[in-house]
Parts: sequence; structure tokens; C-alpha cells
Amino acid sequence: MISDPTPHRAVRPQRTTSVAPISGATPRARRSVLRAALTGTAVIGAGLAVGAEPAVAEPPTAAPRKRPTTAEEALRELSAGNHRWRTFRERHPDESPAVRQSLTTSQHPFALVLGCIDSRVPPELVFDQGLGDLMTIRSAGQVLDEAVLGSLAYGVLELGIPLLMVLGHQSCGAVKATVQADESGEELPAHIQYLADQISPAIDHGKQGDARIDATIDANIRLIRSRLAAEPDLAAKVNSGALAIVGARYELTTQRVHRLS
Repeated sequence: MISDPTPHRAVRPQRTTSVAPISGATPRARRSVLRAALTGTAVIGAGLAVGAEPAVAEPPTAAPRKRPTTAEEALRELSAGNHRWRTFRERHPDESPAVRQSLTTSQHPFALVLGCIDSRVPPELVFDQGLGDLMTIRSAGQVLDEAVLGSLAYGVLELGIPLLMVLGHQSCGAVKATVQADESGEELPAHIQYLADQISPAIDHGKQGDARIDATIDANIRLIRSRLAAEPDLAAKVNSGALAIVGARYELTTQRVHRLS
């Protein structure tokens, strides 16, 4: 049997330790500071708490750029940006916090670029432009369909963009596939055949081999530009002087964009 402890056991007096008071603090404030110290959130320095994000100086705010308002000004800006790109002097404009904030309520792009889906030809990079500067629509071989036409019309009619550029490029895979399928008579897979059907009227049968592909790239750019210029709503803007539609080509070997006549 386990016996009960002696009921009249002497109790040893407890030793007390005094804690020096925190100068100028109330008991409640002292408890708060001590609790904060134990949980790792004590105040250190003037107004900086452990666990909070450190104060970071605001980056300098770049002065707003003067935005092109005409097709001529837009072309000059794109040309200057492409020169920066190909000479490795990119500025990466319009990426500042102020610009990002301003774009939450509106956008005013100065150029509309219809380009190819090719990963080597992103318009914002080859023209060294930033957020809100360009409205870009991309399809293989710059092929037009209702979605592309609607997107282009939105940029021109709703946003009032003064320049529409059809941007093709050297070594376009969609054009090459179209030329090769035309020569072999072979049907392309599924929806890729649709692209070939749209590009095939531009095939230059007066040349052979790689020269035919290269010439067809230029002819396809001109054909698409002509089709866009024939769209009634876009043609009305062109006739009024509010819009210019141009064709251009990007050279992968030199990174240069040049206009096609």
C-alpha cells in the first residue's frame, strides 16, 4: 500500500527575486515589452520592429516620356527604340512604379503591331518599349482572321492608335511550311493548313529554294498590309489622316527592323 504524504509537512519559504523596473514604463507597458522580447517582436531602434519589412528607399521616379501622337512620331520612336535594341543600349522604359500605377486606370498605346508568334521577335523588346506603349497582336505569319481583325479594329477605333505596323521577320517558319507544302502538294496538319491557305497567295513562284521563301515573307507582309488597308473602317481612318498602315521586316541576323515599300 502506498501511504499518503505527511499532512503537516513543513513548507520551505520561497525565495523572491526583485526585477528592476523599466524606467518610465507602467506595469502594463513593462509586461508588453517583456512579452514582445520573448516572442521575438521587441522594438529595436526607433520604430523598426523585428519581422517587419525593412524600410527601402523609393526608386527614383522617371520623368514621363512625351508620347507620340502621330504616325510619323510613332515611327521615329520605334526606329530609335530598335536602334537601342540592336546596339545593346536598351532603356527598358515605362516600367517605373509611377507608370504602373497610372496604367491601372487607362492606357494610351501609340502604336499597334501585328507580328508573328515567333519567340525571337517580341515587339516590346525589338523596339525597346515598355508597359502601355504598344498594343501587340500576334499570329503565325501575321495571318488575319476575325479575332485578329477585331483586335486591330479595337486598337484603332476605340483607342485611337495612329500607327498600325505589320511586322514580318526573316526565317518565318509559317511561310517556310507554306512554301514547302505548296511544292510537295502535301496537306499540313489540322489548323496549320488554315495558315498555309492564307499565306499561299503570297508565294513568289518566280524564285527558287531559300530565295522563294525569303521573297514570300516580304510578299506576305505587303499582302496583309493591303488587306488591312481595304477594310472600310480602317480605310476611313487612313483617308482622314488619323492612321497609317505600314509593313516592316525584322532581320534575325542584325536585329534591325526596316520598312517595306
